[in-house]
Amino acid sequence: MFDERSPIYVQIADGIKNDILSGALEEDGQVMSTNQYAAFYRINPATAAKGFAQLVDEGVLYKKRGIGMFVTPDARAKLRDERRKRFFADVVGPMLEEAARIGVSVDEIRKHLDGATR
Repeated sequence: MFDERSPIYVQIADGIKNDILSGALEEDGQVMSTNQYAAFYRINPATAAKGFAQLVDEGVLYKKRGIGMFVTPDARAKLRDERRKRFFADVVGPMLEEAARIGVSVDEIRKHLDGATR
């Protein structure tokens, strides 16, 4: 599940975010404890805790003392908005800049996209 491209705790946080976006984890739903997560994926519990702490800091998860970690009620919408902004900044913006450099019109891009979605 984990690769060498980024720290494991970042991959943990990203995986949980993806599960929230896909609906695999529901808002206000409980997530595995850090110890369960560490045992399941055979990683250091401190690494799992660091990934979960990042999600708490970002407002994606919240703690109920003595019960566990839960997905915040607005996590899906918040994550979707963040990802959309990043998509346009990191993917669409550079694509349009490159298209302009090489003489590809927006209409040509639109036709290509329309063909790809059929």
